[in-house]
Amino acid sequence: MNIRRLIVLAGCLLAALPALAQYRDDQFKRDAFTQTYADTTEKTPADTSQLFSFKEFFGGLAHKRTASLKTLTMGSVVFIGANQIYHKQYWKLPIIYGGIGAGIYGGIHFNKQFLATGDQRFKTYSTLSFVGAGLFYWGSLMDGAFMYERNKYPVPAKATVYSLLLPGLGQIYNGEFWKVPIYWGLMAGSLHFVIDNNTQYKRWKWIYDQATSTDPEVEKPPQSAENAKFYRDSFRRLRDYSVLALAISYLLQVIDANVFAYMQDFEVNDDISMKVAPTVMPLDNYAMAPPAVGVSVGFKF
Repeated sequence: MNIRRLIVLAGCLLAALPALAQYRDDQFKRDAFTQTYADTTEKTPADTSQLFSFKEFFGGLAHKRTASLKTLTMGSVVFIGANQIYHKQYWKLPIIYGGIGAGIYGGIHFNKQFLATGDQRFKTYSTLSFVGAGLFYWGSLMDGAFMYERNKYPVPAKATVYSLLLPGLGQIYNGEFWKVPIYWGLMAGSLHFVIDNNTQYKRWKWIYDQATSTDPEVEKPPQSAENAKFYRDSFRRLRDYSVLALAISYLLQVIDANVFAYMQDFEVNDDISMKVAPTVMPLDNYAMAPPAVGVSVGFKF
């Protein structure tokens, strides 16, 4: 019984192919004369193939057009506070500029005192001041991402910027908290090996320099120059591999946040079915061709 149904179905499909080809050919001819083109005066969406658009960026700051979060964030890297201007939160600008300016001034001032006195306290104060300026700068970018389309979820660009500014935050935004320890573990492990291998590389480099020194006053190490060169190059290679692993882990969590933010609205269910039904092609008024009878096949998944 099933074989008979398949034979009948195959016959119907073969019978419908010539009619379908004739229908598509006539449809193409008819469309050639009835094609209408879009009005060039209508607004067109921004070209997302561009990495950065000055027109979109400055148009957004002037509140004349909508700017994407990607454009705003990239522009805010140079034009600090652009995100706040776009969201009309001008009161935040003095805080951002004041914090960054105070941090830079403090860093320079304490560094001069350290150079003049040699007191390590001033070196610490200088470092903390520069770190504070960096935190205000980082906070301005993070605030811009947070304020962008606050009432909309999900926003893939927001998840991406979150992950760029703070690894793992994009996964938290997507509600995938279990991924955070994985990525943090990968990056922490890679960073550990970067530091450890770099320390060993410097150690063996110093031994090699001592072993190959021509200065008679330099004490020769017990290791040979060949041995020191082998270990120096080995640890340098391992350090470079660790840096690559750290970069890959960082980029992977950024890509993960972006992709799974896009998939938030992707619905998957267990309803996988196929529907086969007879169908009649519409009458072609131009070629005066009779209606074509065929079979339509639909898949649902």
